Amino acid sequence: MTTTGADHATALSGPWWWSRWRGAVLDVGLALVSALECAAEGIPFARDAGIPVSAGIVFGLLAGSVLVLRRKWPIAVVLVAIAITPAQMGFLMGIVGLYTLAAAELPRRIIVALAGMSLVGTMIVTFVRVKQDMARGDLTLGDWFVPFAAVATSLGLTAPPVLLGLYVGARRRLMESLRERADSLERELQLLAERAEERAEWARGEERTRIAREMHDVVAHRVSLMVVHAAALQAVARKDPEKAVKNAALVGDMGRQALTELREMLGVLRSGEGDRRRTAPASVSVSVAASASAPLAAVGAAAAAAASRMAAEEEGPWLSELEVLIGQSAAAGMVVDLSVEGAVRPYAAEIEQTAFRVVQEALTNVHKHAAGAKTHVRLAHRVAEIAMQVENEPPPEPASAASAGLPSGGNGLVGMRERVLGLGGVFVSGPTDAGGFRVSAVIPAV
Repeated sequence: MTTTGADHATALSGPWWWSRWRGAVLDVGLALVSALECAAEGIPFARDAGIPVSAGIVFGLLAGSVLVLRRKWPIAVVLVAIAITPAQMGFLMGIVGLYTLAAAELPRRIIVALAGMSLVGTMIVTFVRVKQDMARGDLTLGDWFVPFAAVATSLGLTAPPVLLGLYVGARRRLMESLRERADSLERELQLLAERAEERAEWARGEERTRIAREMHDVVAHRVSLMVVHAAALQAVARKDPEKAVKNAALVGDMGRQALTELREMLGVLRSGEGDRRRTAPASVSVSVAASASAPLAAVGAAAAAAASRMAAEEEGPWLSELEVLIGQSAAAGMVVDLSVEGAVRPYAAEIEQTAFRVVQEALTNVHKHAAGAKTHVRLAHRVAEIAMQVENEPPPEPASAASAGLPSGGNGLVGMRERVLGLGGVFVSGPTDAGGFRVSAVIPAV
């Protein structure tokens, strides 16, 4: 990044009204030359006017030195040059003054008026002087030469400095405009960079939240069932060995599934290569994870891919697996009633996964906080949406949840709400009047 505006500001370090020292030196030098010129021209003026020569010299020095003010008061310099034109003094001051006036940021009417006054004044003085010279016999040309000399001299002393000043002034204003645009563009780029950093930080936070939610959904349900089965195994180990063996087998099976999912997720996060048996969405996630340009987004996509582990050949979980999910909860001793309304139809993968995760996490919460409570799972397929509700009755024993020893981090409801709201749905959860708990969600099907 450049600091055009800062460099331009620090460059204005000249004395008084000058922006730079070299400008001050130039103006002082021009004023000195103009003063010497006017002093030399003051000698014949004093003789013609019948005043002392010293007075003419002093007058010329004072009039010519006014040129030092050309940057501060260019109008005053031009007016002085016009005023001393009848004395045939200040030609350099008139030329430089007109150039400075035209290059300054003044209204065009002022520039035109003063340039016209200088043109007319020079023309009249030249006309009179040339005619006097021809009358004295100094010039033997025809009468046509008088107006020609007047017009040519006035145009030669007025038009070039005015045109050059207008060009230089326009170029200077163009450069200042470009400099201002560069400064503005630099500020905009800095602002965009700050906003991009803010968006990147927000995206990193979103991906961290997504990773945590996916890992929670993958592990929490199976581990909760393992804890419930382990508690049941401890209770029936001596009384019913056959049931204990069955519970132990269930615990082992769920533990293997949980380990497989964890191993799969960690493998994807470490290597950036997921299961090659996944369908197109999983392949896209793997390619994103392998890209070095968005490492954190790749991690989130990889976590989502690992969380969506298939039971067969397709990506999941799907709503068709709800019966398996409810069967696992029933095997852990929960009484679950499933009811489905409407015609079953396929939905987008993200919609089915979200609906499945909502039911799964709601059942996990029942295992944690209301073990043994009867639970009702309702699924409704509507025209433009899919609705689900998981409601449990009060647990038969208030201390049953504590006896299972299931920890709760308070992330389940938050994760469900984030998933549903992310798809534009509605999520409601809270206790029922009967002492149970209800989780309801509606997700748009389009």
